[in-house]
Amino acid sequence: MIPASSLIHALLKASLIAIIGLAPTLLQGATDSSFKPSPVPGGVAVIDLGSSNDPRPTVHFGTKRTMVVDQDGRWKALIGLPLTVLPGSKIISVQRAEKSREEMISFQIAPKNYPEQRIKIKETKYVSPDKEQLARISKEAGHIGAQFRIWRDVSDIPLLMDWPVDGRLSSPFGLKRFFNDKPRKPHSGIDIAAPEGTDILMPISGVVTDTGDYYFNGNTVFIDHGQGMISMFCHLSKINVKKGDVLARGQKVGEVGKTGRVTGPHLHWSLSLNQSRVDPMLFLPEHKNAGQTGTDSK
Repeated sequence: MIPASSLIHALLKASLIAIIGLAPTLLQGATDSSFKPSPVPGGVAVIDLGSSNDPRPTVHFGTKRTMVVDQDGRWKALIGLPLTVLPGSKIISVQRAEKSREEMISFQIAPKNYPEQRIKIKETKYVSPDKEQLARISKEAGHIGAQFRIWRDVSDIPLLMDWPVDGRLSSPFGLKRFFNDKPRKPHSGIDIAAPEGTDILMPISGVVTDTGDYYFNGNTVFIDHGQGMISMFCHLSKINVKKGDVLARGQKVGEVGKTGRVTGPHLHWSLSLNQSRVDPMLFLPEHKNAGQTGTDSK
């Protein structure tokens, strides 16, 4: 006889997805020693696509291609979920080499409510930019968007990352932000406060796709880790890399600074997956200062 607890667990797991075609599983457990799937706005859903003995399938969430990695002999699709996505049932399309038709798989996104953060900015140009500054911001936004659209096919991407800076988590991901009591976009990364000049190191390997000085972000580096996973490091005091550099895990990228819109020296790290900013904490091990939050943030 099957124990009641096992039967309940199986029913809950089966209810997570409805499938047209072969039935894979939406995983709630880790696919790496520290990666933490979180199917919520700003999180990452992980869907099991079957044995990696078969050719790697191609997966799209809407029009955007998503990461597919081999974990423990299984193909896993990692779906980056934007902060703006509504909870409920969503669909990915899966193209398998041996099939002519796409397979449609549905999965559930749970709701999540992020807290507010209110920040006082002394320089009002970073709260209410003038016409000329808005034109610069608009131009830069287009360039930043192009960086997040980069796709480089890489087969082996570790999901366990290293903290890029030894510092204090001063602002977590997803905060509803108010600058001088004016509502602005949610916080699309994490802020790690550290003394100016502290080394910023690669969390995993990647290729530098661009560097530059941006209105809000200050000195910034974009790094392509492969399969649509892009890191954006902001507010640097010094950039030690250039476009095209191939960097290994642990290699120096630059130094912590306070350029752009800041209240103190820190690293702002945005992590993008299929063009959606997701919480980098999902890919990081526990940090000794992870619970110590403050306001020295972008």
